[in-house]
Amino acid sequence: MIDWDRWLVKWHVEFLGRQWNFVDLATLAGLVYLHYLAVLAPFYFTWPAFWSAVALYYISGVGVTLSFHRNLSHKSFKLPKWLEYFFAYCGVLSFQRSPLEWVSIHRAHHQYTDTWNDPHSPIGGLWFSHIGWALDYRTHLGSYEARLKNVADLKSQAYFRFLHYTYPLHSIALGVLLYTIGGMPFLVWGMGVWTVLFLHAIFGINSICHTWGQEVWDTGDLSKNNWLIGLMAHGEGWHNNHHAFEYSAQHGFEWWQIDITWYLIRFLQAVGLATDVKLPTETQKKRRALCNKINEESLKQK
Repeated sequence: MIDWDRWLVKWHVEFLGRQWNFVDLATLAGLVYLHYLAVLAPFYFTWPAFWSAVALYYISGVGVTLSFHRNLSHKSFKLPKWLEYFFAYCGVLSFQRSPLEWVSIHRAHHQYTDTWNDPHSPIGGLWFSHIGWALDYRTHLGSYEARLKNVADLKSQAYFRFLHYTYPLHSIALGVLLYTIGGMPFLVWGMGVWTVLFLHAIFGINSICHTWGQEVWDTGDLSKNNWLIGLMAHGEGWHNNHHAFEYSAQHGFEWWQIDITWYLIRFLQAVGLATDVKLPTETQKKRRALCNKINEESLKQK
């Protein structure tokens, strides 16, 4: 049974009992607008609009998973600058902030995983770790300089500074383009439906993958492998694997752990575009597995 009194108190604290800054309000307005478009999907269905959503789900989605995450945040591989910038631009169209902010938040997550200093810590509750943190920007992410202190490598590049200051304009331009091409069906499906699905897939890594799933590796945190998020987020749901080997360009280690992002990286490597691809060796995996066994036996003895 829902504890409505507790829920109302939490709602008041989260939404009514604090000051909202411009970024918080803009984020809330953007999320409401995107969800509104998604709700209209049954009324504006056409096959061309549907396929535009599928294409953007993969093109822009991989911009987040391959570029923002594995390339820029963890430097799991290298790309020629033109290709690095192209994938980063694809990620900008996903409504997930600029590369500078996305990478800064993610690096802070790994530095302070599952503590109160983690920007989207699961100890703040499922709502907070899923989306609440994004609506209280200044409180949880700090000032501009504090937020971006850990991305000096990206701030030094004019291209990423440009995307940081202009990133909302690119999404607006995409919406205008989609509407020009196919009217409301393309706007609803090509901006609303796929964006909402992918946003919740990525948010689910912060919330669901730190709450439900399989813990294969003893990482000292709450990270889990979750097959559903693995499918929805192009391989990012194998989150416990990722926390065990943060530098790895591959997240799905087993044949059945589908990892679309890794397949693309592997293709780029095969054609000579992705270099210095980092992967855990079998020795490193065995050493980690041995640590797991030792820790399990230690807990049994206690």
